Amino acid sequence: MTAFLSRRRFLAALAATTAAAPALANAPEVSLRPVARGEDIWKRSIESLEDIIGDAGLPGSYGFSVGNVETGEVLEGRNAAAGLPPASVAKALTAAYALEFLGADHRFATRLLATGPVGEDGTLDGDLILAGGGDPLLDTDALAALAEDLRAAGVNAVSGRLLVWGGAQVEQRQIDPAQPDHVGYNPSVSGLNLNFNRVHFEWNRTGESYAVTMDGRSGSRRPPVSMARMVVVARRTPVYTYRDAEGRDDWTVAKGALGSGGSRWLPVRRAAFYAGEVFQAVAGAEGLRLKAPIEIDALPEETTELAVRESQPLETILQGMLKYSTNLTAEVVGCAASAARGEEPATLAESAEMMNAWAREALGLEEVALIDHSGLGDGSRIAPADMCRALVALRRRMELKPLLKPIPIRDDARRVLPNHPLDVHAKTGTLNFVSGLAGYIDCPDGTELAFAIFSGDLEHRATIPREDREGPPGARTYNTRAKKFQMALIKRWGLLYGRSA
Repeated sequence: MTAFLSRRRFLAALAATTAAAPALANAPEVSLRPVARGEDIWKRSIESLEDIIGDAGLPGSYGFSVGNVETGEVLEGRNAAAGLPPASVAKALTAAYALEFLGADHRFATRLLATGPVGEDGTLDGDLILAGGGDPLLDTDALAALAEDLRAAGVNAVSGRLLVWGGAQVEQRQIDPAQPDHVGYNPSVSGLNLNFNRVHFEWNRTGESYAVTMDGRSGSRRPPVSMARMVVVARRTPVYTYRDAEGRDDWTVAKGALGSGGSRWLPVRRAAFYAGEVFQAVAGAEGLRLKAPIEIDALPEETTELAVRESQPLETILQGMLKYSTNLTAEVVGCAASAARGEEPATLAESAEMMNAWAREALGLEEVALIDHSGLGDGSRIAPADMCRALVALRRRMELKPLLKPIPIRDDARRVLPNHPLDVHAKTGTLNFVSGLAGYIDCPDGTELAFAIFSGDLEHRATIPREDREGPPGARTYNTRAKKFQMALIKRWGLLYGRSA
């Protein structure tokens, strides 16, 4: 499957109808409703596409499409068939995919299992297993509560080992190998995830040296971990280095970059083992001494459930994912949806392709080429016309729109305009020199529009060294221009199509 969409195939697909979505005509290169002289001030304030595009001054490529949700009619578009990276806009499709196959009330369960009986003295005669169920929001406080549940069940000692299992879903050391090693938004993925698979690194200067800590904190707990180690090195660059030291995350940090003190979250590469080490610590705080964790590839056939903690319902998880754009959550819920279909993807890319196939079949997309569920990988492609088509189809299929983030209307100085008549719910997407926005516009007259806007200076992005991709020069300026471009288009569409002629 090609990453970009051919014009011929795009036109052929738009001519067809599907049971899941209304047919969308090819987006016109100019508005279907040109503004005539003599119209009221509402109409005369509409900015032309040429002015919007020229004022944005965006280098690279762009494309957009807007349609009427009720009729399915495509109202306006430019470069609508061009495949571009959606960035985190992909999470909107992932949320729909998860709702489709898991349901809004689905909950992920984290369990404590025993391989033997618990004696009258409270000793578990066997191994204790911390078994993940894919909960993307599991944190240290939840593990502590699970340890409390275990003690409440009458267990006060374990004769065997502490085993950890993350095999309920895809296990992958990082989401996107093209990202810098140290960015917390690119962690490992597993069926057993903790604290978004990040470890907290803190440093404080003491004379000429630094005191450093690595812990799995959440709430009031600060359990130290040994599976991630940091060494301060006398250098200025690179700021961080990483290596896998026989299963341990070994980090170094440049002394010249630390200042007097600070902290940040670093990604964890062995998610299940990290969760096991933190559980060992919080269980010890409850008076339950456990051996060091050991990862296992499969659960034993015979086990007894001793305690379980369920996540929030999926609907709540997705709302948070769409608001805060958490990459780990997107990958976990996407892989869980693939597993619920009876599939067993081995990688994030395989699961993403299963989602692509669903989008083509259920939503009528011609070609969608996502390589993960979060949009972090810049190799993903989707055309604005296809994203707009998907949003129209999803409006009829499920309650995705209430989960999307409200987007305030802003002026040219990026100041929020209070009480603006347009109501926008959408998903943003940002990578360095890539920006996207897609969602719904509710107009004052009750008209509902679906839209998708993508842009990217991919040639420039390709020149950025991997170690500099956290915040390269020029990325913020590009993002500001892209957001002004998006806002200008939304205002145009709301004014042009949201009032009766």
